[in-house]
Amino acid sequence: MELSGRKVLLRVDLNSPIDKDGRILDSSRLKAHAPTIKELVERRNSVVLISHQGRPGDRDFVELQEHAQILSKYLDMNVEFVDDVMGPYAREKIKNMKEGEIILLNNVRMVSEELIEAPPQQHAKTFLVRKLSPLFDGYVNDAFATAHRSQPSLVGFPLVIPSAAGRVMEKEISALSKIFTPEESPKVFVLGGGKVLDTLRIIENLTKKRIADRILTGGLIAELFATAKGISLGKENMEVLEKLGILSLIPRARKLLMSGSPVEIPVDFKVEREGKTEESPVHKVNGVIKDIGTNTADIYSSFIKDSKVTVLRGPMGIIEDERFRDGSKSVMKAALENSGYVIVGGGHMVSVLEGKVEDTSKLHISTGGGALLLFLSGERLPALEALSLSKV
Repeated sequence: MELSGRKVLLRVDLNSPIDKDGRILDSSRLKAHAPTIKELVERRNSVVLISHQGRPGDRDFVELQEHAQILSKYLDMNVEFVDDVMGPYAREKIKNMKEGEIILLNNVRMVSEELIEAPPQQHAKTFLVRKLSPLFDGYVNDAFATAHRSQPSLVGFPLVIPSAAGRVMEKEISALSKIFTPEESPKVFVLGGGKVLDTLRIIENLTKKRIADRILTGGLIAELFATAKGISLGKENMEVLEKLGILSLIPRARKLLMSGSPVEIPVDFKVEREGKTEESPVHKVNGVIKDIGTNTADIYSSFIKDSKVTVLRGPMGIIEDERFRDGSKSVMKAALENSGYVIVGGGHMVSVLEGKVEDTSKLHISTGGGALLLFLSGERLPALEALSLSKV
């Protein structure tokens, strides 16, 4: 879309972790959007930013003053905070903007319509879209991390004003599309963490579409597949799986194994017993599982070594405890030393990236939590679908 000397509404995702005093703990998402904002300003546009932060009723549901201050530092430009979303004050501010100015509207989830999931055609008729769209020449969606939502600020505007994807969105899609490119093979997925149902859905999609050459499991998903194979992990671990409702997923895991899913489970674990750590083979687990074992880390690293695309999502163990970070560090090290392309699925695994990465051209750190999950699960992303319907 040709954008210069225009008024642009830019949907960003500034949603950040917030501490108990309402302060931003990690501003990496704000930093990620800086290039898109800068480019639009350099093209002589006036830019209005719209974003959410948390959900009503939650502790992280705050106003966006601090977000504007931090963005101003990253951009080395003034980002004016406007304490309104679509009322007369916000609309007047937008109307009077000069070329190159940037304003950030307040938390869009203060508008109740933004909490409703509905098709783009319905959202194009919301008050939010009807009040703001006449003020703009174009709409840019740069919020990949929220692309799995079908809310007015994400899917309503493209139907009524010319729209395009921003640079964060572009970067995410081009990196993640490598996952579905047959030429980029072999592909190894390293899946761990505690979101077992979500990860199981990803494995089902990867298996059905024959995308993965190997799926290396850690965390609770590894325990699920070990149990599905008939391996007893000991009373303590079985109690944990039962308490979390994971045992009910055994039939789905078993079905995947029977259908030839390329799932690998650990051959050993690092466990905690009576306050001490020790390594246990998978068939003789004695203690609470906290990480993959040394032999497993070596086996997984050898698979990763020959991979053209490695996707890492979720840690191999309880990485908040320094004693149980080794498994996650090993697979990350193997991925980065490999000559292939590496995709890190945000969240906890990013904290395992130690030191400076030599070649960032072969590394992509995804900003998208829920959106990445849906993308890997083979589901369509409403925000992208809406852009494809754009008025351009």
